[in-house]
Amino acid sequence: MRILVIGSGAREHALAWKIAQSSDVSQLYIAPGNGGTATLGTNVQIKATDIDNLAAFAKSNHVDLTVVGPEAPLVAGIVDLFKNKGLKIFGPSREAARLESSKVYSKTIMQRYGIPCAAGTVYESYIEASKHLTSAPLPIVIKADGLAAGKGVTVAQTKDEAQQALKDIMVNKAFGDAGNRVIIEECLTGREVSLLALSDGEEIALLVPACDYKRVFDGDLGPNTGGMGSYSPPAFFGPSETNQALNLVLRPVIAAMVKEGTPYEGVLYAGLMMTPNGMKVLEFNARFGDPETQAIVPRLKSDIIEVMMAVADKRLNRIRLEWDDSACVSVVMASGGYPGNYRTGMPISGLEKVDKDIQVFHAGTRTEGDNGTVITDGGRVLTVTASGKDMSEARRKVYANIERIRFDRCHYRKDIALREVK
Repeated sequence: MRILVIGSGAREHALAWKIAQSSDVSQLYIAPGNGGTATLGTNVQIKATDIDNLAAFAKSNHVDLTVVGPEAPLVAGIVDLFKNKGLKIFGPSREAARLESSKVYSKTIMQRYGIPCAAGTVYESYIEASKHLTSAPLPIVIKADGLAAGKGVTVAQTKDEAQQALKDIMVNKAFGDAGNRVIIEECLTGREVSLLALSDGEEIALLVPACDYKRVFDGDLGPNTGGMGSYSPPAFFGPSETNQALNLVLRPVIAAMVKEGTPYEGVLYAGLMMTPNGMKVLEFNARFGDPETQAIVPRLKSDIIEVMMAVADKRLNRIRLEWDDSACVSVVMASGGYPGNYRTGMPISGLEKVDKDIQVFHAGTRTEGDNGTVITDGGRVLTVTASGKDMSEARRKVYANIERIRFDRCHYRKDIALREVK
């Protein structure tokens, strides 16, 4: 089979790494890919959002299945376009992807179908939203409606912080049209977990749970990022909690999408909070999580292409996923200044020094020169992933190997999965 993976991050590198292990795969393309994916297949210099040229490439190169990594092409309607051209693709339609692309739509679905979530109100007027904040209890959550690269949510601890976040979203247009509407909602407290599920529109197959770290600094301090690390499995979220999430959240939302006339196909990411008042949904994403994928995929024993084809062919009920019992820890190595301003073009050294059982998934990298020197080309540069018999061993292995990799002004969190070994 010829497979095309769309995207350029560590998530796409992890997916390509797993796909390349399938005996069914003869040719692997990654568009546009990065310095790491080039070692697994052929990087194709087409942007992930250039869906017309991606479709033309898939058609002319007889691609058997396209796997979409990031949210932007899904929201642009890549799945609809490919299907109209008779091309097989893994991912939700543009309408179904609104579960991620519009927090207002997602909230409406949850409220309409009784899926547990935070209480919240939608505002289209900055003046009305600002007025609400003057009397709202703290802390308070302000969310931009549309896509904001994981940075459109503020958990405000003070009135001033809340008002500034609202102004940045609705007046200063920090996220463009994504901030035309906001949701102001109660702040949920508890332990957060990501649970992903595959769906062919009707059937559901759960992936293993994982936890990620959104804040840039240790101790969950600093601004939100696209994710600074992850681990799987979390001890506090076992089979009982997983089954509860399946029955309270995932089955109801997949059934709701059928009733809404937009069946959901692909992978659905549920961000959950285990609150004192029970499980509640923080958000839905319409694709594999990043960096959660980097901690989940190494634990998957099943052939990922067989699984994805079962979703695309609507025969997920014939598939049983098999998982490794090992613990997995992924740590993001980021450029200095991220998620704010940062420099690129820094040479990366030490990649050849990591242990053979360690995965280094590239994100913001590219190769330069005749000798293929790997240099930094983004904010989140690498995700280093290690597996172990328990979380303590996985942590020890990942941090021992991170110390061997160097680039100027590199920084990373040192507390990923630490709470699991205390």
